[in-house]
Amino acid sequence: MSNHNMTDFTKVGQEVSEQEIVLSKTYRLLALSFLPCALGAVVGMFFNPFVMISNYWVAIIAFFGFFYGMCFLIEKNRYSHIGAILLMVFTFGMGLMLSPLLAYASMVDGGKLVAVAAVMTATIFFAMAAMARRANINTHALGSFLGIGGIVIMIGVIANLFLQLPVLSLTLAGLFVIFSSAVIMWQVRTVIEGGEDSHISAALTIFISLYNLFSSLLRILIAIAGDD
Repeated sequence: MSNHNMTDFTKVGQEVSEQEIVLSKTYRLLALSFLPCALGAVVGMFFNPFVMISNYWVAIIAFFGFFYGMCFLIEKNRYSHIGAILLMVFTFGMGLMLSPLLAYASMVDGGKLVAVAAVMTATIFFAMAAMARRANINTHALGSFLGIGGIVIMIGVIANLFLQLPVLSLTLAGLFVIFSSAVIMWQVRTVIEGGEDSHISAALTIFISLYNLFSSLLRILIAIAGDD
């Protein structure tokens, strides 16, 4: 019997491109990375990492030092298992640093705000990932736009470290929601087009985007709840 018309529904043959394999590995590693992140958040709820650092600027320097230092190390090991392990350490630390915001949100409205922010984050992620597959996107142009947008947002973040204006903080949170959503779509599309061949690097970018997306949405929801 001829099998020329049979479809490989298992997609284990040549139908699966290298880009699809990288994307699949990216999603698996991304899902795994949220386990240490959640653990870090739980640990931070009982052991606030910022209590031991009384100086505001020391805490800020420690945060940025950890963030950029770990990103650098992960990118240096983006093709090895060491990079994946470092990513788990990074996500644990980021979960630890997210715990004060989670604790405050829980005080405002129990765990409802956290749950709503989580659902909104997941919905945006799936929507952006789907759009990356179906939409006609100029990844080069979008990447250039995001690069400029990232610089503008970082200038705003640095300025607000000194000004500490609630209105500016809320504005930055809104910009982060838009920016992070676009980054997710751009990164997924870049993997699909073969512009990114490291699932570790892709997972890192998407994790940071989801982290910023969730925390920004949570801050906005807290502000709205506070106005009620």
